[in-house]
Amino acid sequence: MQVLVSNEPDDEVGVEKLSDLNGVEVCTYDPNVSVLTDTQRMSEILLPPYRGSHRPIPLVEQLPNLGMVQLLSAGVDEWAEHVPDSVVLSSARGAHAGPVSEWVLSAILTQYRQWPALVRFQDSRVWAHRRFNADTLDGKRVLIVGAGSIGRAVARRLTAFDVSCTLVASAPRDGVHGADEIPDLVPGHHIVVIAAPLTEKTRGLVNAEFLATMSDGALLVNAARGKIVDTMALVGELESGRLRAALDVTEPEPLPKDHPLWSCPGVIVSPHSARTVPGVNLLCYEVAAARIAGFINLGTVARQSEKGAL
Repeated sequence: MQVLVSNEPDDEVGVEKLSDLNGVEVCTYDPNVSVLTDTQRMSEILLPPYRGSHRPIPLVEQLPNLGMVQLLSAGVDEWAEHVPDSVVLSSARGAHAGPVSEWVLSAILTQYRQWPALVRFQDSRVWAHRRFNADTLDGKRVLIVGAGSIGRAVARRLTAFDVSCTLVASAPRDGVHGADEIPDLVPGHHIVVIAAPLTEKTRGLVNAEFLATMSDGALLVNAARGKIVDTMALVGELESGRLRAALDVTEPEPLPKDHPLWSCPGVIVSPHSARTVPGVNLLCYEVAAARIAGFINLGTVARQSEKGAL
């Protein structure tokens, strides 16, 4: 089965990893081109590049044999409406859990230990002993909206700080609350972490009403998608000083230079870089290779079943 893989530097590890799979023939492509070659058009599986994964979306229409699009991202929202229902759309779920959960922990500690204020004091060469209000995570309650691999990894990391974590998913299960319970769960939590995928149900979930139910002084951490949060409603809460935030994603994105979010008190903004640490591209391609191997094996079993039926 021919697999179309980006030829960019971050994807070289993918070419190597996928070339080791039985039944796979790797064909590379430039994700910036608008027209594929005849050989590339024969591919049955498409892998968007590690960076700027939306770029090859227009190429989908040029792949008549396409059976699978294997993403290297944790979510599929950018591609969902562009991939035919007959084509399998798969994410690299699980590959990002380590680095993103680490970012969440660092963002929470940064806000609680007041590192932004400390750095500004240092820039001014001020010895600011007892001139800032730090806090501890010990005994805090954290609501994690999204109980996938990232949300669960966040909970595991936070338990080392004697934090009480409440997990929420789209549907309830053992130890996890359902999404319909969110309005009752938000009040009383010191920190709310957004780690859910962007869907029609989560789009705009964190709106003015949601934010208003957060406890005074609470911290909102968004490591998911900017469109889950109503940005201007959040700006209002930040400007009032009632809430704080740590954001790896925003809406719009990138954030324009004149956007009011930049100057809000109590917020730190990370430029969609929670996963951006060495080795994550390899983790993504390891997951992708496993997904593709499973897809090929299923196809083999189906073909053998059809042959037997004849």
